[in-house]
Amino acid sequence: MNERVTAKAGRATYQDVLDAPEHMVAELIDGALHLQPRPAFPHARAASMLMIEVGGPFDRGRGGPGGWWIVVEPELHFGDDVLVPDIAGWRRERLPAFPTGPWLELAPDWVCEVLSPSTRRIDLTDKREIYGEAGVGHLWLVDPIDRTLEVFARRDGAWVLDAALADEAEVKAPPFEAVGFPLSALWIEAS
Repeated sequence: MNERVTAKAGRATYQDVLDAPEHMVAELIDGALHLQPRPAFPHARAASMLMIEVGGPFDRGRGGPGGWWIVVEPELHFGDDVLVPDIAGWRRERLPAFPTGPWLELAPDWVCEVLSPSTRRIDLTDKREIYGEAGVGHLWLVDPIDRTLEVFARRDGAWVLDAALADEAEVKAPPFEAVGFPLSALWIEAS
């Protein structure tokens, strides 16, 4: 369950993130500390399999063009907001060297959020808005319960739906249209 924790005196700070229990993912959104436990297995499976499907060809260049850094749960600092997307990617032309610090302020070129009942609302509203304002160019929303993928691109200051895929559809979607994979690879039933 996503838990919004009110700071003792005013707005939450990065110290509140650092002080969060180790078993929780902590984010700062509009001055509030949000805590959520590690995801359930359908969520974890979808994120893990997507990392394999995208990371191989785009990060490692295995069967694909390479040229990306693809990272699981990076900590992103956008002003006072601290977000932890499920997966994010940067084109290496924008981020030539892999970062060594605990967080990054450079907006990713691509972010993926895997929707869970406890995080769905905040992923679809507050976080999507912050990603857009920070300059993220592409946003994927994976729903392992409904077995869907929605692919958005930022155009003229708004998120525009590029693709809506379900079940076993072939995924060849921006910014990773060079190499496809079956969406069914993300679901628990896939082997």
